[in-house]
Amino acid sequence: MTPGNTSSNSAIAEYLRQQEEKPLLRFMTCGSVDDGKSTLIGRLLHDTKLIFEDQLAALKKDSRRHGTAGDDMDYALLVDGLEAEREQGITIDVAYRFFATDKRKFIVADTPGHEEYTHNMATGASTANLAVVLLDAQQGARTQTRRHSFIASLLGIRHVILAINKMDLIGFDQTRFRSIAGEYRAFAEELGFRTIDIIPISARHGDNVAAPSQNMRWYEGPSLLSALETVAPEDNGVSQVFRFPVQYVSRPNAEFRGLAGQIAGGEVARGDVVMSAKSGEVTTIKRIVTADGDADLAGKGQAVTLVLDGELDISRGDMLASPENPPHVADQFQAHVIWFGTDPLMPGRGYILRTETDVCLTSITDLRHSIDINTFVRQAARSLARNEIGVCNFSTQTPIAFDAYKDNRSTGNFILVDRSSNLTVGAGMIDFPLRRSRNVRWQALAVTKKSRSALMNQRPCVIWFTGLSASGKSTIANSLETQLHAMGHHTILLDGDNLRHGLNRDLGFTNADRVENIRRTAEVARLMTDAGLIVIVSFISPFSSERQFAREIMAEGEFIEVFVDTPIKECIRRDPKGLYKRALAGEIENFTGIDSAYEIPQNPELSLDTMLADPETLAKRVVDFLAAR
Repeated sequence: MTPGNTSSNSAIAEYLRQQEEKPLLRFMTCGSVDDGKSTLIGRLLHDTKLIFEDQLAALKKDSRRHGTAGDDMDYALLVDGLEAEREQGITIDVAYRFFATDKRKFIVADTPGHEEYTHNMATGASTANLAVVLLDAQQGARTQTRRHSFIASLLGIRHVILAINKMDLIGFDQTRFRSIAGEYRAFAEELGFRTIDIIPISARHGDNVAAPSQNMRWYEGPSLLSALETVAPEDNGVSQVFRFPVQYVSRPNAEFRGLAGQIAGGEVARGDVVMSAKSGEVTTIKRIVTADGDADLAGKGQAVTLVLDGELDISRGDMLASPENPPHVADQFQAHVIWFGTDPLMPGRGYILRTETDVCLTSITDLRHSIDINTFVRQAARSLARNEIGVCNFSTQTPIAFDAYKDNRSTGNFILVDRSSNLTVGAGMIDFPLRRSRNVRWQALAVTKKSRSALMNQRPCVIWFTGLSASGKSTIANSLETQLHAMGHHTILLDGDNLRHGLNRDLGFTNADRVENIRRTAEVARLMTDAGLIVIVSFISPFSSERQFAREIMAEGEFIEVFVDTPIKECIRRDPKGLYKRALAGEIENFTGIDSAYEIPQNPELSLDTMLADPETLAKRVVDFLAAR
């Protein structure tokens, strides 16, 4: 090797070392649709010389085909890579781009401004240290400007740059700039941002983006790039206390058992004492295995496999933590929720809750309030519509390990998944555990369900009749109880109308009230099976989600769904209470089958066609089904 080559290699090594040591800033762009977010990032990439010649040529070609900037290059196309984005001229998904200057490395998330894709904006905000909020100088602050600012604050971002864009379209008017800046500062005063820098720019023409603008000599502040290079955001509440959510138990052979995952807070060294959050058991770290071999120390963000000194019953969903400062473990907590689902969030309805590594069933026990994003006023609410934000109490089927979101963004967040569609319908940031979780425990009882059932010489179960109003549910249920009673069985019939005179008298007929109606009834039915009874339930119960909830809280095999299948036309013809007539006349709102949906059971244990047999015969079918069990 020649001396020249040695010198060249050293220079390359030194350059790479300098690049590695540069501080990294993660930031996002957000704001309303068409405010210029993608154009701004494209301009930053262009002005920092990170576009190759072939990319520039392709950009010119794409600008003629898809561009919205006339004869100029449309820098938004550097970021909007999806064909649908180019065709519609909007950002749909989050686009991440890397670029660097002499002072700093950057990862920027370009998030969509359209209200329909608010969930993608929240995804981009979840890992950002700073938000660049774009605002069209012609439009001023709009609903999405306020919503995105609020979500950024909620997700722990404490530094904001308000980029007032398209200044060229208002003649670089200083008065207009100052007016918008004042309005935004007044709005954002309650959001808890530590710094708010406000910069007038023209992303399309590059004014104040990477260099000072000659068109706005009245502005004496930094360019956007300069502000990004100099801001020093803290590590946004990420805890310095050791946290290791277990993602996977690695056991390639009998000699090795390790816990794989990514360190979510603090650091760990070989020999450190750690504890299982869920069991409370304590052990020490025997080995820290990385992709490059064993290490003595590992810190936040590193993916490692930890080998423990001793066998602990730890699996995916548990968390290793510092014994001096353990996480919360509870099955009830309060959280802020951003709702993404097309169907509203409703208290009492069951969802799947997913943390970084854990998953369990959950329900909202209380919607404390929603938050008006324009005024920040807390409002009483029975449900959350799409893109609304609220504060809820949650109850999980099993305890989970977590931190408050303000202390650790990784271990304090979760998503909500619809159990039927498997779509993500909400994102949550945990505020604190509800302390009653530790005080309320199951009390062991001397007399059990088994002993009560043996005394009655029967097997307890819940026979859940569902169907439209006037389908014949109550008549068949009443006949069933009569037949079972004559056979010497111990039963109880819970009828929807009867329970609305007492237990559910405070509930109306909104979707949220219907959900709570079924939740209460299901809990009562479960208690009655504990008493050894055969419980007959007759409710319209229009939503499959709530019927599934009722099934899941019962013991295995104890829930029998019976669909009373009567066509809507026949129900309207029968109409014994005159309800359909009133509903069709507009006198009753939210009437199932008319202006409120009924979700037909997909796999009921029994389906009874009332057009083919009388109630007594159909009830006998249920008796025969029970006997066959």
